[in-house]
Amino acid sequence: MSALAEPAAEAAALEGRVVLVVGAHGGLGEATSLACAQAGASLVLLGRRVPRLNRLHDRLQALGAAPALYPMDLEGASPDDHADLAARIEAAYGRLDGIVHLAAAFDGLTPLELTDPAAFARALHVNLTARWWLTQACLPLLRRSGDAAVVFAIDDPARTGGAYWGGYGLAQAGLSAMVGMLQAELGDAPIRVSGLLPPPMRTPLRARAHVEAEDRIARAPADVAAHCVALLAPGGDAHRGALWAPFAPEGRA
Repeated sequence: MSALAEPAAEAAALEGRVVLVVGAHGGLGEATSLACAQAGASLVLLGRRVPRLNRLHDRLQALGAAPALYPMDLEGASPDDHADLAARIEAAYGRLDGIVHLAAAFDGLTPLELTDPAAFARALHVNLTARWWLTQACLPLLRRSGDAAVVFAIDDPARTGGAYWGGYGLAQAGLSAMVGMLQAELGDAPIRVSGLLPPPMRTPLRARAHVEAEDRIARAPADVAAHCVALLAPGGDAHRGALWAPFAPEGRA
């Protein structure tokens, strides 16, 4: 796929599917929630800021696609909390067909030597460990779907593996490795795992590392949301176990 090509997803690409959007009220999270609703998905929206979740709920409800809301702070959630989330989704829907991980924590560029230990641990936990805990808790439910997808949004390690990215950058490298590792372990299970490497986007997270007025290469999150839908839809099987950078010149990582 060329750098500027948009995925050819049908309007009903996610019809009949239950999708959990993690980090739903963030920049890419909100855009992806809207795109998934337009593609026909039944949505469960997870985020830590209840007022923002409520506003997104009202926006989707006005479009005729009222989602279920699940307030949760990934930083403080335990494995038992994630197991409870899976149980509640099972009770409400009886199935789960997709998870898209978009929640992220980044406090800014700091030398490792000067990084606060608690901030370092938080970055690793929210961006890596909590993503895995949630996925692990949902795997039994995902296995019941004939075609389930787990999508991790990953900040390209080629950008975040250098100086000053700290625990956040290390978490992105860990996520990149986990995609292939988990897919290899799942084997023939009806669950496909993929990583989406978005381009630089105009979001509050990126603003912590770049001056907005000078950040001319960043794209709108809405430009990327369709690619999240593409990975959640059946056609996303083409990227099983892989990292996909649809905006890169060669269309891949």
